[in-house]
Amino acid sequence: MELLNVRKGSFGIRFGRLSVLVVSAALYQSASAADEVYKEVKWPMQARTMIGTPSPWHFGQVAAVATTKDGNILVFHRGAHPIMEFDPEGKFLRSWGDGMISEGKVTRVELRDRAPGASGYTAVYGPPGCYSCGAHSVRVDPEGNLWVVDAGDHVVYKTNAQGRVILLLGTKGVSGTDSTHFNLPTDVAFAANGDIYVSDGYGSARVVKYSADGEYLLQWGRRGTGPGEFGLPHNLVVDAQGRVYVTDRDNQRIQVFDSEGKFLDQWKDVGGVSTLFMTHDQHIWTGGVLRNLKGEVVARLPGNPGGHGTTVTESGDVFIAQLSGMVQKFVKH
Repeated sequence: MELLNVRKGSFGIRFGRLSVLVVSAALYQSASAADEVYKEVKWPMQARTMIGTPSPWHFGQVAAVATTKDGNILVFHRGAHPIMEFDPEGKFLRSWGDGMISEGKVTRVELRDRAPGASGYTAVYGPPGCYSCGAHSVRVDPEGNLWVVDAGDHVVYKTNAQGRVILLLGTKGVSGTDSTHFNLPTDVAFAANGDIYVSDGYGSARVVKYSADGEYLLQWGRRGTGPGEFGLPHNLVVDAQGRVYVTDRDNQRIQVFDSEGKFLDQWKDVGGVSTLFMTHDQHIWTGGVLRNLKGEVVARLPGNPGGHGTTVTESGDVFIAQLSGMVQKFVKH
């Protein structure tokens, strides 16, 4: 009888191990399937020399991408012609922005050089900087206006579709943390009612809220690791219910707030995410990972591309800006 019990136990162990293997295989197959939903395609179209031979695109660090109301792709990079517009297939259409973006280059401050509680980032200007290296984020609002974040100049521009400035948030060339100044801002997002949110991230550690016409409303956040505190608020998006999702990059999490800045939730251990994008169906691209509004992973891009900026077209194509000087395009199989 004891021998029979042993055999039953052994069978149970073998069955348990088999179950684990089956479940693991199913999870792996599911993850692999998610990875295979998208594939990378070459983008943009090949540039050409005067005699028609191929030439590479010489982007500087590509800080961000956005989709215009007409469906074209904006490439915001740290170099000459800082804002370039392409059609979705990669045909170059136009460029602008020379002289608009500052040369201020954001750089890290070593721990030994920081004052207690101070930011881990600053900026360098002049010859040590680079052309248009204040370029940090570009977004398109529901009306088709462009919003350009110049971290080095401490400002956020609102322009029309032709690139004419129609609103300025912050004070150009002057840093601060009050209602009219930023300190190396990082991103901008829009609520359904038109309210504007700015992550003031490198020199400060806060989110600032404005009305649709640029009137200061409120702010929240301070440096730290607790709920509602930030190491580096690098990106933000707003869902249809008005909740604000903020990448706290240095603390490797995404924090969720209501429209008044009340802490609601956090998604821990997501890595140092440098880009967020809210899709029309209320999912969020967090780098190369697509999540639902609970933070659960629903899809991944192949190769874990990370990136510094993201946009998605009406057809679902995903574009990722890379500081290495390229834009990656991913399409569904």
